[in-house]
Amino acid sequence: MKYRLLAGGSVLALTAALSACSSPSGPDSANGDGRTTVDVWLMRDSVSAQFQKGFTADFEKRHPTIDVKIQIQEWDGIGQKITAALASNDAPDVIEAGNTQVAQFAESGGLLDLSDRKEELNGEDWLSGLAEPGSYEGKQYGIPYYAANRVVIYRTDLFEKAGVDAAEIKTREQWIDATAKLNKGGTQGIYLPGQMWYALAGFIWDEGGDLAAESGGKWSGALDTPEALRGMAFYEELQVLGKGPKDSDEDDPPQAEVMAQGRVAQVISTPGGANVIAENNPELKGKLAFFPIPGKTADTPGAVFTGGSDLVVPAAAAHPDEAVTFIKELTGDTWQKKLAVAMSYVPNRTSLASAVADDPGAAAMAVGAAHGHATPNTPGWAAVEAENPIKDYMTAVLTGSDPAKEAAKASQDITRAMNAGS
Repeated sequence: MKYRLLAGGSVLALTAALSACSSPSGPDSANGDGRTTVDVWLMRDSVSAQFQKGFTADFEKRHPTIDVKIQIQEWDGIGQKITAALASNDAPDVIEAGNTQVAQFAESGGLLDLSDRKEELNGEDWLSGLAEPGSYEGKQYGIPYYAANRVVIYRTDLFEKAGVDAAEIKTREQWIDATAKLNKGGTQGIYLPGQMWYALAGFIWDEGGDLAAESGGKWSGALDTPEALRGMAFYEELQVLGKGPKDSDEDDPPQAEVMAQGRVAQVISTPGGANVIAENNPELKGKLAFFPIPGKTADTPGAVFTGGSDLVVPAAAAHPDEAVTFIKELTGDTWQKKLAVAMSYVPNRTSLASAVADDPGAAAMAVGAAHGHATPNTPGWAAVEAENPIKDYMTAVLTGSDPAKEAAKASQDITRAMNAGS
């Protein structure tokens, strides 16, 4: 999902009232001169105005019979707006959707199955954190567009003062040791709020566990597995090396503002958080850097939640072939590289990671993205996030309750929420 990932990867607010759908993509979109207009919805800040202008001009030059009409949509309320568009007779031809939303749109029957187009769309090395949630019941509906994930933002001056070399932090054990050295003299080794559940998810995935599991067509919460409990134990070990609140997430208070106060050595965030930190404290400009979240071993970075977007084609699209042509160009080598550089995103394919080598934050993201995951790929997951028993579970453990008992309770709550509509 787009980077309201800052507040948790799939945090699209589904609260705004329905707004008008796109202009009709039926007869009116076929021009009298034989040209066809492809109607496209892209999300706010997924492309810059300059990128959009350059891509559109190049696309129309390369495809002289197709015009492109891009409408920029707001993230707030987009879920309801897309749902309404898919149920209408005037849906756009291409829609950008948050990666974890694709399953719920596919379940409704409103999306075109693009499974037979995977090869021509370079599906052989898509990022799994985008490709997997873009599929539903074995069929590919979402085409990976771009990704973003969390990294560690750190203070270079505090690391130097403590004699810590970030380049040598490759494993969890090394991370804990370094953070303990930093957690002295009034400095917090890391500011990690107690309810940053996407960070917890990464630790659980590292252990071979998951948030939920499917068996016989039914989903069940999985926080009470040995693997998931080990992930929570590591979270607890890391969280205590700072003064992060145990009963709130990274938005309460905003962790960038906390780090800007000058006494925090590290936070877990998307790279864009560094800009916010420096805006709040200009003295820190030039003193912030990045490294991938460490894994259990030096040769494998930590698992991360892959936020970002997929591109989908409504089943009611008037111009599905032209829509696929548009997607093929936007997700192809040339424009993926340009998008990554222009917007500091991770490209949609592992083979394109070098495109962001000169952007320290994006480069750190790309390392993690190669080991990215998504939340459970089922429409029922939205109900879990709305209730979010994972946060309550984390707070309970961090304040001294029995981890196994609390994990079992949270798993039951996840199971109930995921299957409420079945």
